[in-house]
Amino acid sequence: MIAYFQKHLGAKLFISYFAVILIGAIALGAATRFTAQSAFDRHLGSMEEVAPMGRGMGTPGGKTNNQNEEQRGEFRTRLYRQFQNSFQEALGWSALAAGFAALTLSLYLSRRVIVPIKAITSVSQRISDGHYDERVQEENQDELGQLAHSFNQMAEKLEKVEEMRRQLIGDVAHELRTPLTTIKGSVEALEDGVLPASPETYQLILHEAERLNHLVDDLQELSRVESGAYELDLQPLQLSSLQSSIQKRFGYQFEEKGLSFSSQIPSNLPLIRADEHRLIQILTNLLNNALHYTPKGGEVKLSASQSNKEIQITVSDNGAGISAEHLENIFTRFYRADKSRARQAGGSGIGLTITKHLVEAHGGKIWAKSEGEDKGSTFTFTLPIDIP
Repeated sequence: MIAYFQKHLGAKLFISYFAVILIGAIALGAATRFTAQSAFDRHLGSMEEVAPMGRGMGTPGGKTNNQNEEQRGEFRTRLYRQFQNSFQEALGWSALAAGFAALTLSLYLSRRVIVPIKAITSVSQRISDGHYDERVQEENQDELGQLAHSFNQMAEKLEKVEEMRRQLIGDVAHELRTPLTTIKGSVEALEDGVLPASPETYQLILHEAERLNHLVDDLQELSRVESGAYELDLQPLQLSSLQSSIQKRFGYQFEEKGLSFSSQIPSNLPLIRADEHRLIQILTNLLNNALHYTPKGGEVKLSASQSNKEIQITVSDNGAGISAEHLENIFTRFYRADKSRARQAGGSGIGLTITKHLVEAHGGKIWAKSEGEDKGSTFTFTLPIDIP
């Protein structure tokens, strides 16, 4: 019996409700048992002061005043016993009615608490079995209703995570299949003599192998940043000191593609607290993205400014742009606004995802803006100012 109550919240609630009523009834009975006599004597005495019993009646039958006093005492005792019996009878019926009402109310209140909890338990078990579309009803606005709402939010996020996991598996399979298919086809063509054993053929195979290796590296990096399995070497850093490094790294690439690249980072900006290696990785990903999606003759700008206690860094271009329906998903791994683009033109599709995690690890945030397709895009991220 004890084990049953230990395992069932409803039984505990019922016992707690009923125990409160029972203790109240016992306290009521004890109070009336010890106070009824004195209260009765007090009220009866006040009545005798107004109309004394036996006054003006003499002493018939030759009874003395002492005998009259004894008769009066016996009368009062019998009167109190009759009063006590009637009071206890009324109290008994009242306790029976109160006990029935308490039992009914306890069962009702216990059920009101237990039914939503059982529903959440049942749905959680179904979710653990893989049914991520299950939800519980949100009927109330109390704490149980808030619990149901929070549970549904958790279930919705789990469903999205599972959907992203399935999509990730499909995307990775697709990304790996493309270079592997090219390599396999080229090797088979070499064996059959369809392709000549020329430097161009070997260069093609090598290029696809490098793509495959680059994708694996990106996946490893994505896994690390999403799990937080890396450390940041945060140091005070002058952002303008990175201009020459960025110019050397990207100047030739932009010039080769026929793009105009400008960097405007004021030297009087406050110091930021950042990992220099990771910050260069963030800028590299954003500038690579602009390089891929800006056509020949376009323009790419890197700029920075102070906003309150943060430094805003912006990479803007006048290239392909992003339509409104794709902006909110632009940092999702493997997401591409233009599904028809080849991977050679757009990279692995996870650079922006890695960038987002690195920015957030620095305590900043990142967002993208665009007026639409072929109207360019702007990527902005913030980094906190180093406060001594």
